[in-house]
Amino acid sequence: MQFEVWAPQAGRVTLHCDGATRAMERDPERAGWWTGEAEARDGTRYGFALDDGPVRPDPRSRRQPDGPDGLSAVVDHGRHGWRTEWSGRPLQGAVLYELHVGTYTREGTLDAAAERLGHVAELGVTHVELMPLCPFPGRHGWGYEGVSLWAVHEPYGGPEALKRFVDRAHELGLGVVLDVVHNHLGPSGNHLPEFGPYFTDRHHTPWGVAVNLDAPGSDEVRAFLVGSALAWLRDYRLDGLRLDAVHALADTRACHFLEELSTAVDALAAETGRPLFLVAESELNDPRLITAREEGGLGVHAQWNDDFHHALHTALTGESQGYYADFARAPLKALAKTLTGGYFHDGTYSSFRGRRHGRPLDRTRVAAHRLLGYSQTHDQVGNRAQGDRLSATLSPGLLACAAAVTLTGPFTPMLFMGEEWAAGTPWQFFTDHTDPALAESVRRGRRREFAAHGWAEEDVPDPQDPATRDRSCLDWSEPENEPHARVLAWYRRLIALRHEQPDLTDPDLSDIKVAYDEEAHRLVFRRGDICVAVNLGKETAAIPLGTRPAQVLAAWEPVGPPDGEGVLRVPGESCVVVAQP
Repeated sequence: MQFEVWAPQAGRVTLHCDGATRAMERDPERAGWWTGEAEARDGTRYGFALDDGPVRPDPRSRRQPDGPDGLSAVVDHGRHGWRTEWSGRPLQGAVLYELHVGTYTREGTLDAAAERLGHVAELGVTHVELMPLCPFPGRHGWGYEGVSLWAVHEPYGGPEALKRFVDRAHELGLGVVLDVVHNHLGPSGNHLPEFGPYFTDRHHTPWGVAVNLDAPGSDEVRAFLVGSALAWLRDYRLDGLRLDAVHALADTRACHFLEELSTAVDALAAETGRPLFLVAESELNDPRLITAREEGGLGVHAQWNDDFHHALHTALTGESQGYYADFARAPLKALAKTLTGGYFHDGTYSSFRGRRHGRPLDRTRVAAHRLLGYSQTHDQVGNRAQGDRLSATLSPGLLACAAAVTLTGPFTPMLFMGEEWAAGTPWQFFTDHTDPALAESVRRGRRREFAAHGWAEEDVPDPQDPATRDRSCLDWSEPENEPHARVLAWYRRLIALRHEQPDLTDPDLSDIKVAYDEEAHRLVFRRGDICVAVNLGKETAAIPLGTRPAQVLAAWEPVGPPDGEGVLRVPGESCVVVAQP
């Protein structure tokens, strides 16, 4: 078997394979690359030593059986016998379900999560979005401090477990999307700087020096990241990738890394005959991100829309701290703007940033499904001091309203695991750092961050305490009991309506009509023949529907037909979906 590694600054490289060593040779065709051959098979352990340094894992390791600091292991992807013939599922018309493997079940493994996928399929979801799976030190964590960007966290089950998970999902008709992190690597177990200029101090990010996308040596770094992305889609038959915080990808080159990545993914989709897509997290509100390359954009297929979340969250909760401030001044007006225009900040002044932010989205060029809408995510729950979900403070009726706006709105909906039954468990920030100094730094930093906002130290969960992770695991007995069962039935009904009613997946943002009453806390929007009325107030709201006949498709609380003047009366903290053909 041939081994290869990019180590442009090394004077010599030694391959350590299955207890033997072999000097590697420079590749005459590729600058900075070293190659060597050794007998190996699936599972064979190996690593590289640069000059007189220690043996390190392969930067392109497909498996780390002993964690990020251990030897790599050969993975023969051809050995897996796929059970399912899968032609893929496109993003348009999708409903996504964000899932963290380590807390979806108590066991915290891919195999245990696969056993629960029937619930997701019955819900009507089309795609499961897995939070990051790359190896990181310890057993439990969110996954955003991973290293070895081609490998699967061993405590989750490793590469074969991911393939079993994908096979099971595809058997149920579910696509699988993976959250990948290209903007930084974990502070512990990251050996890439020893191999080459993977990072540059030309730019700085919240995590320190930036990944090298535009400095000398960046051609190979970009190829490393693109190759990792394609490997997930090809070797594991995934259907899409979610790209973490792409605004932190500092790149001044004429062809942005994201354009290069989207080009490569589209080429792989054409090669495999499967629809493959990229969904980016970005705080820039720059529509060029999701504009086609042919029209001068970067060609990313979709992005998370935090503006929609912030507007909906403030309308539901009344919170006004931090970035919620601009939305909280007139939350229903802000929500109406996002429903019809995509972004709230489209060149407007942001008091949180102290400057103007964003630019308008051209509704004639960007389809609505290219924005993802959600009322909760791992970020928006887990980055709260106590990891409290909306269900911790809102009534079931208001939760039903949040679901109605998200699941009948114009954007591709995404749910956060457990949301669909108003889970009573929190989802908190937890880590399992094996470096005591790093563990203490994270613990102190977390508590210091929230102390600045008035939280007592003892009220902020210790990320390193195993109980913090345990509290965050879903309780699978809840969906059978009230009020969880009623909320779950509501989600199922709304998702079914989204699949049944073509108007609810119409990609034309300009066709949406919205009316609201800020003082009465009610909002009504129309999508073709479908009218959605949401009453966030405590008093019954009179909703004028006009004289066209109305059929109630779904209602959280019982409602009678419109009166003779076409007025529908919607109880407080309730919502209704009506068809008026």
